[in-house]
Amino acid sequence: MSASHDFFAAYDTLLARWPAGTTEIDVPTPYGTTRVHAYGAAEGTPLVLLHGGGSTGAVWFANAAALGAHHRVLAVDILGDAGRSVRAGRPLRTTADLTAWLDAVLDGLDVSRAHLLGHSYGAWLALTYALHAPERVDRLVLLDPTQCFAGYRPGFLLRSLLLLVRPRAARALGYLDHETAGTDTDPDWKRLFALAVSDVPHRRLVVGRRPDPGALRAPLMVLLAGRSGAHDPGKVAARARAAVTGARIETLPHLTHYALPTATPAATNRLITEFLTSVEGPSQSPGRMRGPGDRPS
Repeated sequence: MSASHDFFAAYDTLLARWPAGTTEIDVPTPYGTTRVHAYGAAEGTPLVLLHGGGSTGAVWFANAAALGAHHRVLAVDILGDAGRSVRAGRPLRTTADLTAWLDAVLDGLDVSRAHLLGHSYGAWLALTYALHAPERVDRLVLLDPTQCFAGYRPGFLLRSLLLLVRPRAARALGYLDHETAGTDTDPDWKRLFALAVSDVPHRRLVVGRRPDPGALRAPLMVLLAGRSGAHDPGKVAARARAAVTGARIETLPHLTHYALPTATPAATNRLITEFLTSVEGPSQSPGRMRGPGDRPS
C-alpha cells in the first residue's frame, strides 16, 4: 500500500518552495530507487542533506538557496522513510545495509567526496556514514543530533512512541505544536510530517548502535537547539567537545528539536555556510558530482 494522495500533495507543496532550477534525480541502488532533490551549480562542492525521520528531503526548502550558493545541494529522501524513494531488491534491515545504500547513492551521483549535513535521525546516519567511509566525507554538520552523543529524554521518547500506537494526523499535529511551541516552525512542513505519520504505511527506519564519534576524521560542527526536548543540549555539547577534538559547537537558544531546519533559517544557513567555507579543514579537495540524468517527479 502506498502513501496517500494528501501526503504527496503536502510533499509537492514543500517542493514547490525550493528555488528555481531545482531538479529531481532518481538514483537506482540495490535496495531500491532513491529520490534526490538537486540544486546549485553542477561543479559545486557536493553537500548531501539527510533529513530527520518523517521529514523527507523536501524539508530543506528554506536552506537550499543559501547553501546552493556555494555547493551542489543534494537532498535525499532516505530509503525506508516517507517520500518518493521506493524500496525494491535487497531488504534494508541493518546499519550495514544503510551505509551500503548511501554508498550506492553517492556512486550513482558520481560523488567521490562530499560534505554531509543531517538533522535528528539524519544526523545519526551522517555520523554513522562518516565513520563507515571517512575517505568520502570532507566535513560533517549535525543539527540537534539524536543518538550520537547522548540518549533521549524519557518524556520525549514516551511522547514519540505514542504516535506509533495511534498514528493519527491530528495527534501528530498536536505533538508537533507541543514540541515546537514558541518557534516559527513552518506549518506546511508540520502538515507533511503529520501525514507521514498517519498516511504512509510500512515506514521503517533502520536504527543501530550509537556510533563512536571519537574515531571521526572529518571536521565537525554540531548545531544544537537550545530548547530541545529530545535530549539535554548541554550534555550533548559537552560530550561532543570531549569526543571530537576541535569540534565547533553552536547553539540556537530559542529553537526546539523539530523547529530545525525550517525555523529561523537565516541563522542556521549562516552558521552552516561559515563552517563549510572556512579555510580550516581537510586538505583534500571534495569530489566532483555528475548526476545520472534528471528524471521527472
